[in-house]
Amino acid sequence: MTSGPTPRIGILTYHFSDNFGALMQAYGLQSWLKSQGCRAEFINYRPAHVEAGGSLRDLIKARGAKAKAKIVYLRLSALRNQLFGDRTQQKLLHRFQRETLGVACAPLQNEAATEAWLNSPAGRFDMLICGSDQIWAPSQQRGIDPVYYLHFPQGAQGARRISYAPSFGKATLDSAYEAEVTGYLRDLDGLSAREQSGVEIVSRLSGRPVAYVPDPTILLGDFRPLAAQATAVGAGHVFCYALRTGQGIRDVAALAAQKTGGRILSPQNPHRRWKEIGETIHPSPEQWVAHVERAAFVVSNSFHGTVFSILFRKPFLSVALPGAKASLNERSANLLSSLGLRHRLVDASDMANVHRRMEEPIDWQAVEEKLTAMQESGRGYLRRELKRLHA
Repeated sequence: MTSGPTPRIGILTYHFSDNFGALMQAYGLQSWLKSQGCRAEFINYRPAHVEAGGSLRDLIKARGAKAKAKIVYLRLSALRNQLFGDRTQQKLLHRFQRETLGVACAPLQNEAATEAWLNSPAGRFDMLICGSDQIWAPSQQRGIDPVYYLHFPQGAQGARRISYAPSFGKATLDSAYEAEVTGYLRDLDGLSAREQSGVEIVSRLSGRPVAYVPDPTILLGDFRPLAAQATAVGAGHVFCYALRTGQGIRDVAALAAQKTGGRILSPQNPHRRWKEIGETIHPSPEQWVAHVERAAFVVSNSFHGTVFSILFRKPFLSVALPGAKASLNERSANLLSSLGLRHRLVDASDMANVHRRMEEPIDWQAVEEKLTAMQESGRGYLRRELKRLHA
């Protein structure tokens, strides 16, 4: 717990994303900071390039046909979902953002508006945290976003600035971005990263110590109170949380259903371009957590799907993304290796191995010891940073 005046902490992350993992990591960091006596709030920065693909200005400035095509695709996809998509789940996500995360200020859509708000009385914080998720991953349509490095040309009224568990999304950073990122890292008072590969990148570019800390969902650890708020959630199902592709994960989920006798439940994905896997459901964030807690087996190709399987001690398999998407497996591979569970990341092209791993029990006691050490690493880092506010 903090001593002295209540610290006011501003968090910059993907708190607004229509994605369960993004919302849960935001909830995890905010909840843990509140448990330490802080007033933790989200800075409502909502750049178009994160959810809608980018603005028309981004389209004009984008270099290369691939980047321009991605902006067009994401903008059309967002418009299609807005006009014709099932809005049930989206409304539940937005309700969670508004009521549970308590996003207070109006949307800030660019760097200038965000900096101006931070220097206004309403935006005066003791500490700013750029926190978790793939906020440091360059996008094809935008490149590096300096706001997610807490870089503001006019400053931010003297607030201490730190990172907590940001991810580059991959094991490497394109050398074209290294000089820019090096400059932004110089502004940060405290450095940490979520993957060991990220620690190595930040340490090399900054020449400073970098803390290796877990995702905020692991930092918080206990999501049972949130799951307890869910209604109309059964038990004994196979929970299939698929992002980016249905390739491979479909076969693994079918095998899990065959072995457990449970039906396959899969949350709606507004960006899904593959045939439905099992039965599509439209859960609230609380229900999403409860579906993991009450599952007989979890199959996911998502980092946070893997995390929640571990937090709830559920039998699970993490399915590796195939082909061009394989570089995104770094996040799950790093986590599972750290917990002695690397063998739970499977390649669906080797179903003999999938069968074998599905039958193997998990030594949860051994996992618990490693998980506790990870949590203490993250909590210790943040406690040290909070103490510096009173130094």
